[in-house]
Amino acid sequence: MHKPIADNASSYRIASILAIVTIVYNVLEGVVSVYFGLDDDTLSLFGFGLDSFVEVISGVGIWHMIKRIQRQPERDPDRFEMTSLRITGTAFYLLSIGLTVGALFNLYHGHKPETTIWGIVIATISISVMWILIRNKVKVGRQLHSEAILADANCSRVCLWLSCALLLASAGYELTGIGGIDAAGAIMIAVFSFREGRESFGKASGETCHCDRCEK
Repeated sequence: MHKPIADNASSYRIASILAIVTIVYNVLEGVVSVYFGLDDDTLSLFGFGLDSFVEVISGVGIWHMIKRIQRQPERDPDRFEMTSLRITGTAFYLLSIGLTVGALFNLYHGHKPETTIWGIVIATISISVMWILIRNKVKVGRQLHSEAILADANCSRVCLWLSCALLLASAGYELTGIGGIDAAGAIMIAVFSFREGRESFGKASGETCHCDRCEK
């Protein structure tokens, strides 16, 4: 039994707000992470920040998608969405290559960050924020019977795993002082970025299962 049109309109407003919150949060997270990643010479945190900026591009496309679905639910994805997905996918691929090269360089030279405390702080905040966003996106997606919004929630879950990878790398270095742990964290982020890039191109090609975690 479908919800009344008025309730659907309210749910779409909430979905739009969640998309905007995701964009704003990723901008703030990206700025702070890149700053402290450079300041503390922490590759995993720096890479995490760059990933957040790429998520902003993806988030803009998702916000546009929600508005399009609200107005014309039967309409196929438009040119803006397709372009956004391809730009996002390319950026994720470039990021994954850059982080992998940087991590191997740091491993070879035995590089150590000055500190990874900020990585712990940022990752902890990010895990909390992503968990809240995921719960609310899933709730709205189910209310609207929207596979697209549920797929967005699943993509936010990937961001949660990215935050967990950063937390493990940052905490691991602080506990052991082994510089290779920061490089390993950067490689984990590179792997997630590669998968996100692949998923972005998959969406652009019309695949319906997104972020390797489709709702059953």
